[in-house]
Amino acid sequence: MRQCIRFLAIGMLACAAHAGAHAAPHAVQSVLTPEQLRQDLQFIRQTIAEIHPEPGITIAPARLEAALDAAQAQLSTPMDRDAAWRVLGKLNPQFADAHLGVFQPGRDQQVKAHLAAGGGFFPYEVRVTPEGDLFIRAELGGKTSTLARTRIEHINGVPANQLVQELLQLVHGDTAAFRAEVLSRRFWFYYWKVVGAPASFTLVQNGKQVSVPASSALPELFVGADPADFDKVYRFELLGKHTALLTIKQFGWPDKDKFYAFTQDAFARMRAAGVTNLLIDVRENGGGDDDMWKTGILPYIATRPYRHTSTYVKKVIPGRGSATEKVGDVIHGTQNNWEQPQLGNPLLFKGRVYVLVGGMTYSSAVLFSNVMQDFGFAQLVGARGYARARQSGGIQIRSLPNTKLELVVPRFVLDRPSGARTPELVTPDIVLADDPFDERVLVDALLQRIEPQ
Repeated sequence: MRQCIRFLAIGMLACAAHAGAHAAPHAVQSVLTPEQLRQDLQFIRQTIAEIHPEPGITIAPARLEAALDAAQAQLSTPMDRDAAWRVLGKLNPQFADAHLGVFQPGRDQQVKAHLAAGGGFFPYEVRVTPEGDLFIRAELGGKTSTLARTRIEHINGVPANQLVQELLQLVHGDTAAFRAEVLSRRFWFYYWKVVGAPASFTLVQNGKQVSVPASSALPELFVGADPADFDKVYRFELLGKHTALLTIKQFGWPDKDKFYAFTQDAFARMRAAGVTNLLIDVRENGGGDDDMWKTGILPYIATRPYRHTSTYVKKVIPGRGSATEKVGDVIHGTQNNWEQPQLGNPLLFKGRVYVLVGGMTYSSAVLFSNVMQDFGFAQLVGARGYARARQSGGIQIRSLPNTKLELVVPRFVLDRPSGARTPELVTPDIVLADDPFDERVLVDALLQRIEPQ
């Protein structure tokens, strides 16, 4: 399933009036008429109907129509693209599926152009809670900050909780907890598009007011977008007495052979070191290509045949039709193709495996987690309540005719290999609290369980 939320464009929100006189200018955009805007809304309505096999899985049909009608009613005055996005973005949380939404095109290009023009962003990487609290996690770009864990109370005179709640109303994702995780990693971008880009920010933290300049650093979200970032995305460590940690932050890399060589080397080192406990960390893994884990991980772990789904529903779209499946058909099927284990693999790992899941485990990473759990290859460890185990996929991206905003729609929905519909969300076998400010806390807690002193 080729899809990775890490690289999806990001939805924006309602504009606030406090952009400030020192805000960096946005690119000039054409103003669109209400008729053009409503044409785009109608395009959204038609495209979802043409591509999505069953929207009712995440949003009731009546509620979907009501949401689309409400958005249409707000498109009554001329708007530029960003203003239209701030209206259409309100659909995203109602869709309740991170693979279905309206997004800003060319995010990376916009960010780099903004920085090149001398603009800056909100200076911190943050932690957002579903309740609307806002905490500093690091400096923008990921550099350690002495203010980590500090709660922000106001930003430029606006209560932070009020601002966060406004943003959360329009973020894409399966659940409120998942949307808070998405906003946590993209707050700087949402703030820019909602509020503006002031040269400095007046913050109230613990009752004290401070002024902080905007940051020109490239945000942490961009780590993994460059081939030089391989070692930041994929890591192998020997821990404890007989434990190894394999961190995989995405199942998408342009040079797959490099990834396969990396995992082969990791399992060879585990064999040499006598490792009996393997931790695979996919807490930050938003997905990618299934063949990355089918080829790079499962040959060293699987001990019996497996499949990544049991039953599915798909919509036949143009280019996907056949003699037996006509364009427009909704097909309910069963996955009968099974992957075979490589029992003769000299690096086959025979110890215990634990998969660490969390707030950004999504898409192909959820399918991977389902397989590991359903076939008994591993126990899932971490917090629960983020993403559905039943995943949509096969995303199609369409450009809205007038605003050129991007509409993302999935063309299939996969049931987990066991076929179980409950629990609805990815549910760890071992529930341990995660620390959003320190990724090692969960690792250490698990080590205490499996390698007691």
